[in-house]
Amino acid sequence: MLILGIDTCCMPASAAVYDGAKIIGEYTLNNGRTHSQKIMPMIAALLDDLGLGPKDIDCFAAAAGPGSFTGVRIGAATIKALARGAGKPCAAVSTLLGLANNARFFDGVICPIMDARRGQVYNAVFSGDGSLTRLTPDRAIALRDLLSGLDGKRALFLGDGVAVHRGEIEARMGGGAAFAPENVRLNSAASVARLAAEMFEKGETVSYSELVPNYIRLSQAERERKEKLNSETHQ
Repeated sequence: MLILGIDTCCMPASAAVYDGAKIIGEYTLNNGRTHSQKIMPMIAALLDDLGLGPKDIDCFAAAAGPGSFTGVRIGAATIKALARGAGKPCAAVSTLLGLANNARFFDGVICPIMDARRGQVYNAVFSGDGSLTRLTPDRAIALRDLLSGLDGKRALFLGDGVAVHRGEIEARMGGGAAFAPENVRLNSAASVARLAAEMFEKGETVSYSELVPNYIRLSQAERERKEKLNSETHQ
C-alpha cells in the first residue's frame, strides 16, 4: 500500500508518502510562496526521490478543509487531477483531524484551532491517549465559546490559531492549557497520509469526481454577495 497525502490548507505546503508501516518520504515548505507554485513541484520531487510514479500510488489524499479557501481548493484540485490521471481512488481528510493526529498520544483533550478571522477559529475537539475519539464536528466557533466549553479540562492546543490566540487562551485557562511544540504544531501531510491509509483499508475512499472540499462556511466574496442580495431584496 502506498498513500500520497498533501496538505495545503494553511501556510505550510506539505506532501508525504506512507507505505502502510511508515512514512517513507515527506517534504514541507513554509516560506511564504503560494501553494499553486510549490505543491506540484514538491510532489514531483518527492516521488522522483522515492523512485515512484503516480501510477504506483494506491490512494491520493488531501487535507480537504477547513482552512484557507484558496489552499483547500488547490489541494483538492491537485489530488483530483492526480487520481484521475492514475485511475486511483481519493481520500478527503479533515484538516482538523490531521492536526489532532499530530498529538494523538496526549492524555487529555486535543484542541486544534485554525484562525478563521472574524473573531472565530476553525476547531474540532478530540480525546487522545493513543487513539483519537472525535468529541465535536468540524466547526467555525468564537474562541470565547470554545474556551467556555473547556472549563475544568486539560487541553492541548495546536494549529496556526495558537500564534494568534495564545494570550487569550492562557488568560482564560491558565495551567489547564498546554501547547504543542513547534515541530508538531502545524499541518503535516504525514498525518494526512496515515489517516488516509486507515480510510483506504476501511473502504472509505471516493473517486476523483466525488472528492468534495469542506469549507465550513462561505468565502468572503460569497458572504458579501449574499449580503448584497439580501439587502437588495429588502429595499
